[in-house]
Amino acid sequence: MAAVFFITSAIILVGLFIGSYTDIKTREVPDWLNYGLIVIGIALNLLFSIIYWNLDYIINSIAGFIVFLLLALLMFYAGQWGGGDSKMIMALGALIGLDVTFKKFPFLMAFLINILLVGAVYGLLWSIFLAFRNRKKFLSELKKSLAKKKIILIRRWLLILSLAAVVVALIVKDLAIRIPLLGLVLVIITTFYLWIFIKAIEKACMFKYVRPMQLTEGDWIAEDIVVGGKRICGPKDLGIEKKQINLLVKLYKQNKLKEILIKEGIPFVPSFLIAFIFSLVYGNLLFLFLS
Repeated sequence: MAAVFFITSAIILVGLFIGSYTDIKTREVPDWLNYGLIVIGIALNLLFSIIYWNLDYIINSIAGFIVFLLLALLMFYAGQWGGGDSKMIMALGALIGLDVTFKKFPFLMAFLINILLVGAVYGLLWSIFLAFRNRKKFLSELKKSLAKKKIILIRRWLLILSLAAVVVALIVKDLAIRIPLLGLVLVIITTFYLWIFIKAIEKACMFKYVRPMQLTEGDWIAEDIVVGGKRICGPKDLGIEKKQINLLVKLYKQNKLKEILIKEGIPFVPSFLIAFIFSLVYGNLLFLFLS
């Protein structure tokens, strides 16, 4: 029903606006917001089921939560999203719900496709912004990366591959072979240099030293912290835990360690907001582009 969709969409927009603000400002999304949205999503759809005497609402809500829970786990363990991003996407799944009847293309699936498309563009633009804001450090790191022996060797092989592809394209007259061949080479070269670009941004712009008191749950520790031969935390941990932070603060006050190197991720919640607005206005962006 239109009223149900309007209410849930309004709640989602408010939640995403708040989450985007805190994510950009503090690089974290508060648990009260994420857990609150999860509870609201399930409770609201349960209420709709009671009001309209229709179990579809609560079933769809739980289905949406499960689908986005799996997505959240995948992206979290792949190191692409932080804990706040992952919890937020789970909340959105509970609020939107997944139409398990599939009578029409589910809005949740359109939103998911838009998240992937918008997220890719958003991530690239944010990386360019970071590179520009820290251009001296970025250019220095980029030069170092390009000067590495392994990278130089790969660049030479790519040059040979490119020349070979051009020669073949000139000899072969069939466009069905020529265009895919040149396209494949272009994709390989672009992917390689994009990887170097992103790695340079990561090293130059996404690492900083903080005191233990400035740490928050879920922060990514960039190097192993070892005190007295005992490892406390490090990159292998999927975000630092509260008890680890408390121990680090205690050791810091005892002058047993100094500042800690952490990796700052890209604030992805704003990309969820953009993707949701696009979903409301245009629907599935992939279908829009293909048509």
